[in-house]
Parts: sequence; C-alpha cells; structure tokens
Amino acid sequence: MKKPRPKKSAFWRESPLFEEKEIFSTLEGRRGTSLFLGRYTLNEVIAVLNKKSFFKEARKRKLWPLDFDLDSSEFPLQRVQIFYQEKKPEKMIVDLKVKEEVFYPKKKIAAYFPLSEYKFLILDWLTLQNPLLNFSMEKSPLPGQSHPGLNLGKKVFDIFVYLARLSRKDGVLAFPNYFHNALLFSRYFHFLNPGKLGEVLAIRATFPELSFKKLAWIVYLDCMRDKNGRKYEWEAEEQIFPLNKALNNYFDSKSYKEKVKESQAQLSFKIDWECYKKKISEKGWKYKDLSL
Repeated sequence: MKKPRPKKSAFWRESPLFEEKEIFSTLEGRRGTSLFLGRYTLNEVIAVLNKKSFFKEARKRKLWPLDFDLDSSEFPLQRVQIFYQEKKPEKMIVDLKVKEEVFYPKKKIAAYFPLSEYKFLILDWLTLQNPLLNFSMEKSPLPGQSHPGLNLGKKVFDIFVYLARLSRKDGVLAFPNYFHNALLFSRYFHFLNPGKLGEVLAIRATFPELSFKKLAWIVYLDCMRDKNGRKYEWEAEEQIFPLNKALNNYFDSKSYKEKVKESQAQLSFKIDWECYKKKISEKGWKYKDLSL
C-alpha cells in the first residue's frame, strides 16, 4: 500500500510566492549567467529558501513581499541581494557575494593535506539586516552594520552548507572581514592556519569581562595593542567549514590543536583606553553599551 503524500505546508497553501512570469524576470543576471552559481534557476533558489524556512522567518518580521537581484557581471563571483518590497538600497535584507573556486593551501601548511587542491563554496561578503529596525541608545551597531541583524545566521549558514553538499564541494570557505565575524564564524568554521585561531582566542580570553560588541569596536578602531605596545590590526584569513574527511581530520588532529594552544600562549594584548575614548568621542556616540 502506498504511503499518503505529505500535505503542502500552510506557508505554500496561503498564497503563491510568485507568478510564473515573475519567477523568470525578477532574478536577471547581467553578463555571465542568469543562473545562480551557474546552475540553479530562481525556482530552485526559492525552493531551497523555503526548505530552510527563510521565507517563513521573513514574514514573521513583516519583511514581505520580497524582491531579488542577481549580478553576474564578475562571474564566477556573483552578488545576490534580497529586498523588502522593492530593489532599493534602504530596503536591502540580504547582500551576498559568493563564488565556487578551486583553493590551493599555502606551502607552509600544504604538507598537512593529502590533496593539493580543494573545491570550495566561497563566501566573499555577507550582510543580513532588518531595514525596518534602527539602532537606539540602548542598542548600538557592530562595525559595518547599518541596521540590526535578522538573527537568522544559523539558518542562512545551513543554506550554504546544503548548497555545498549538493554540488559536492570540499567545504564552505569564508574570509571574515571583521574580527567579530571571525568570532561568530568560529562556532561553525575553523581557521586553516591554527596560529590565527590562537590569535583570536587569545584576544577573547584576555578580556572576558568585555562585551562582544565593545571588544569588536576596540579592535575595529585600532585601539588594541600587542605585548610590545604595537597597534593590532585585523587581517582576514581563510576560515573553513569542512565537508571533506581529510579536512575534518586536519582540524581534529592533535597537531592542529597543539599549534592553536602554542599560539594562544605566546600572545598577549592590552587596550589603549585613551585611544578608545577619543575615537568614540569623535564619532559623537553616546550608546550605553559602548560607554567606558
């Protein structure tokens, strides 16, 4: 006896997301390809977003209807943007720059890998924000933020992993443009360079009493100093979510973990509070959660 087919979700029964003509007109690639990652139609992108509950969460936040844009002018790098109601910068919800690429580990760590090249889904840039919300005296932004976030980081991350598995990639690779991104990504990603992870952990461990946000601004405003008093500047390095057994073994190895601990033990940091006070004052900020 055949099993009954599952009913469609209430989300889909309530109303169609798009008319057929809209599906093939709203996501228009300029130069290169009109397909996401060169292979997925908007229909398929919509199906994945629905599968991962992105549309359901957007409606909860009253961010509906949605509009899409795909710029393939620098293909294989593509820029995907999702907007609330219409394609205007002030209504942007998601801004993603992504590509597929073969990655070659640097010589100093290449010896630890059985393969000389790996295929990754690479996140070059990602912004998630709610354009209907603004910051207040009680709630300040993180560096780079124009609006509060969507609190959908885990769901969006799951989408990238799903796509990477679907296309048989060795993993997802990200370049954290900000120090705080590296900390956030560390819940799912590993630095390819164990010394870089030791550096990030050393900073966080040195200032356990500071809020995540205040520490992010201290680093961003160049008010962190190393043990010799030199200015600490954030430099992005590769962070990887591994989907390849060899990569998993590398990050789980005793050698990798020991190098992380060695790096962390050798580093120490301090904060130039005069620098921080001056730069916060210059910005004219009076956010309670960033006050001295």
